[in-house]
Amino acid sequence: MLVERFRQNPLITPQAIAPSREGFEVIGTFNPGAFEFNGRVGLLVRVAERPVNREPGTVPIPVFHTAVHPPGTRLISLRRDDPKWRFTMCIVQPRGPDSALHSYLTNLSHLRFAWSEDGRVFQFDDGPAGTLWPQGECEAFGIEDPRVTQVGRLYLITYTAVSPRGICVALTTTVDFHLFAHHGFILPPENKNACFFPQKVRDEYLLLHRPSGGWCRPGIWMARSPDLIHWGGHQFVAGPRRGAWDSTRIGVGPPPVRTTEGWVVIYHGSGPRGYCVGAMLLDLEEPARVIARSEVPIMTAEADYEKNGFIGDVVFCNGLVERPDGELWLYYGGADTVTAGARCRVRDILDSLKQA
Repeated sequence: MLVERFRQNPLITPQAIAPSREGFEVIGTFNPGAFEFNGRVGLLVRVAERPVNREPGTVPIPVFHTAVHPPGTRLISLRRDDPKWRFTMCIVQPRGPDSALHSYLTNLSHLRFAWSEDGRVFQFDDGPAGTLWPQGECEAFGIEDPRVTQVGRLYLITYTAVSPRGICVALTTTVDFHLFAHHGFILPPENKNACFFPQKVRDEYLLLHRPSGGWCRPGIWMARSPDLIHWGGHQFVAGPRRGAWDSTRIGVGPPPVRTTEGWVVIYHGSGPRGYCVGAMLLDLEEPARVIARSEVPIMTAEADYEKNGFIGDVVFCNGLVERPDGELWLYYGGADTVTAGARCRVRDILDSLKQA
């Protein structure tokens, strides 16, 4: 592997935070966005919770009540032997063609800020600005997997919003992490895994994203915008590769890193080895053009906290902090349960890529 895991791993576990509401349990603190602010490293962590099940033979389904802030929750109880439903680990899907039914999640996610002086030891912010809660009916099943990108003084926070109406990408911005502007949805469903470039290209904001659904194989696309709100000029960037480690689906991770040779993009891919982390190099002036790409992953699930958890064999990187010496600190989710960290060098990643 090209990365060295932090010896303090896992950095954040579900035991580090209390449930946000009575009768729930925290099952995951993972897939964080990462950034630097005022000399500290910040993580925006996905916190997944579910209701404690006290009725055998049933599955409690939580839904955010977003008419109030912070949101409340209501529970829907479904019987496991109900033939109308198919139950998996975290999703409940309707059987048959009944259009009045839709899928549910068995857990809800919100986003919490954690801060560190050294990038290794983190403390959650328990203040009023320490949590991003779902807003509106289109976030009723929670908000997930944030990316944080600094463009000038502005920090751009993208995340996945989930509801009965679909899965789409929303945007929140801040300059101080005390006051936040919620801009709503910038991409329609079905879409997720969206992340900004850290600077404009040809006076346009650029966004990498992953549309999916129907016969669209989950891959990486790029969009352009003059104002962060109106998006167009969509271009295909890269997709899964037959017979490779990323043969099932791919999606962008943290913000791209600018080098003299091109934009280095860390991405996740799934395939026969589970969820792994790789990299690709995009052209500086035409970022939809792939110059080179990982023939093998730069990180696979090896540690116990990556192989065993809510979903095993998963390393999923959303967060990255650039260091002055050419080192990158990667912050990632392990087994959809914990937050961990690793470090690598940009030069080593560039040298590992194979010409596309």
